[in-house]
Amino acid sequence: MNPPRVLLIAEAANPEWVSVPLVGWSHAAAIHDITPAHLVTQIRNRDAIKRAGWTLGKDFTAIDSELVARRASQVGKFLTGGKGTGWTTKMALSALAFPYFEHLVWKQFGPRLRAGEFDIVHHLTPLSPTIAPKMPSLCKKIGVPFIWGPLNGGVAWPKGFDSARRKEKEWLSYIRGIYKFHPRFGSARRDSSAILIASRATWEQMPRSFHHKCVYLPENAIDPAKFNKRRAHRATRPIKAIFIGRLVPYKGADMLLEAAAPLIRMGLMTLDIVGDGPQMPMLREMVSRDQLAQGVNLAGWVDHAKVQDWLIDSDVMAFPSIREFGGGVALEAMAVGVPPIVPEYGGLGELVTNNNGFLIPMGTRTEIIERLRHILGRLAEHPEEIDAKSSAAYRRAHEQFTWAAKAQQTLQIYDWVLGRCSKPDFGMPIPDLA
Repeated sequence: MNPPRVLLIAEAANPEWVSVPLVGWSHAAAIHDITPAHLVTQIRNRDAIKRAGWTLGKDFTAIDSELVARRASQVGKFLTGGKGTGWTTKMALSALAFPYFEHLVWKQFGPRLRAGEFDIVHHLTPLSPTIAPKMPSLCKKIGVPFIWGPLNGGVAWPKGFDSARRKEKEWLSYIRGIYKFHPRFGSARRDSSAILIASRATWEQMPRSFHHKCVYLPENAIDPAKFNKRRAHRATRPIKAIFIGRLVPYKGADMLLEAAAPLIRMGLMTLDIVGDGPQMPMLREMVSRDQLAQGVNLAGWVDHAKVQDWLIDSDVMAFPSIREFGGGVALEAMAVGVPPIVPEYGGLGELVTNNNGFLIPMGTRTEIIERLRHILGRLAEHPEEIDAKSSAAYRRAHEQFTWAAKAQQTLQIYDWVLGRCSKPDFGMPIPDLA
């Protein structure tokens, strides 16, 4: 069988950024490594992709949709303050900007698709299921299979966190379900040959009539070339905990600090908080007020390339985020042998298991703090529990969640869509290796 020729559509795909753009780039690059593929992305990613060694025109195409994209970005910054909050608002504006990008993609590649230049069209980003593309219907008319996803989003706000929801400027999240009234909501799903679902929350939102074409595949993975070090020391008191992420309310750095405060004052643990955001002034005040300066380091923003250097000096990665879609930071910790402590909720609860990390049962803010404090206290008493899970964490990341492994899974989905094999089932969530 000839390898499938794939047109990859990833409006966000950038090797020098983080979050969704890095996911889009990493997945596209891994697919490009194993089958003939051409990436179509937005022009803002062009120079970074060229610096990564790809050739414009041969390996990828950059679409200039700035006429609309720039204005949508400006409006988003105005409405959310440009401080990393208001995710739902930004996605809503993306939904308004994406059709223009897609129109330009079809204008340029529609004739090439009709001519049979590609066997499959695969839409990688945006990841949000609220953005309904038109291309599934256009591709169906000309007989080219369209694959959509991984899609992720819509993790419900847990009860008792309305205050955090308002601080996140998540006003539109109260009416997020209105996207189901979009005229292309049904057609995009009906005309897609396969839909990749990245979380159980997204699976549950998907109408049951489309479940037969859905395959569970989390969007995050790790690059072993970037995470090539490994925690080598044994845990002792004081245990070393680290938080990595944006300092915004739903990530929970303030809950972690409150939970850890008594242990830090007793000299049983230390805490590095790596990241920046609107909560930084509040965290500084907490450190000063609760006399934690001797055991807390507010490191601020750190280049993504240096994250593993912070991780390998730690024992556990504590990340009590209450509404995490993907949870890639947990995989990055596991990739260097650092077990994560995370809520059993959202994407984090699908990547981390009791075999390779520590799961916090979801509850109210007070309950999460108490449960997190209990876990940290137990680990301070028995540091050997950390070391017992280090190897399992490392194996899960490097054997099951590399971009190369994800590309091979994606290739199986291509073969299924092309009628070459039966529908793949990777598990939901993906189980630990025996």
